[in-house]
Amino acid sequence: MNRRAFIGTLTGGLLAAPLAAEAQQPIRVWRIGFLGPGSYSSGDPRVEALRLGLRELGYAEGRNLAFEFRWAEGNAGRLPALAAELAKLKIDTVVTQGTQATDAARRAITTTPIVFSVAGDPIGDGLVASLARPGGNVTGLTDIAPDIAGKRVELLREAVPGIRRIAVLWNPANPSAAPQLKDTSAVAHSYGIPVRSLELRDMRQVEGAFAAAAQDQARAVIVLSDGALYSRRGQIAELAARHHLPCVAWTPEFVESGCLMAYGANVVEMHRRAATFVDKILKGARPGDLPIEQPTRFELAINLKTAKALGLTIPPSLLQRADQVIE
Repeated sequence: MNRRAFIGTLTGGLLAAPLAAEAQQPIRVWRIGFLGPGSYSSGDPRVEALRLGLRELGYAEGRNLAFEFRWAEGNAGRLPALAAELAKLKIDTVVTQGTQATDAARRAITTTPIVFSVAGDPIGDGLVASLARPGGNVTGLTDIAPDIAGKRVELLREAVPGIRRIAVLWNPANPSAAPQLKDTSAVAHSYGIPVRSLELRDMRQVEGAFAAAAQDQARAVIVLSDGALYSRRGQIAELAARHHLPCVAWTPEFVESGCLMAYGANVVEMHRRAATFVDKILKGARPGDLPIEQPTRFELAINLKTAKALGLTIPPSLLQRADQVIE
């Protein structure tokens, strides 16, 4: 081999070596823990929104992302044990749904970053020190549920004029539910409307709760914000229809399932937004330095098919304010 050919071969080999080594570098797979109070069903819009948000930021399951899901199946008592399971895994961050799941996670997981996709009152419930600087290893998004709970009473009065009695379905195990009930009751009582509290400590008692509402001659049911109740939205809508009760909840998925109305922050969009927190943390941001995100608008959804079945005529003024109308 002549000198020129030898040098060319040597140079080519030296250049190819680092390129081959670089090509063989394994892709980093980020592991995301997920803790939810309800149950997962295929096509869950909240989980799919989180996945979408992460895909938009360059993460894809099977390539550089893996999830570790843990669901309490409506039993809040399981959350601490499930959080402890996640604490033992080598995960890069944890996404939680709601106050109960977040509280369980922060008690069990003290160093790994935690992002809550939705929480009602993160300061009042002791999840963070402040909205601007959460501190610690927890950050996320709030739907400020206790602050707007009473608005649903006002909307219900517009949709059902002369309503005389309402029932409120809520989960007492959720720390943000009691403030929601307080606000709802205060607004209802200001209009002279009695409120029947339906505490749902066991999600299997949904049917019995509606039977109690009907027996108490309630004329409508308001469902307070809660992750476990969200997982039961189809059953709740079906029971409301069976008992001929207008049902008002906090997120449009209830209306899509058949409830009359919903008003609140878009929790599906909040799950998509949670992906931006995850992305920043995976790129080195400290969760305690990421401000809590608050909703900039609240959405009103109305199901006209349900209104017709209930014999209700929704006032045009209310329809004009709706963000989503199902006909």
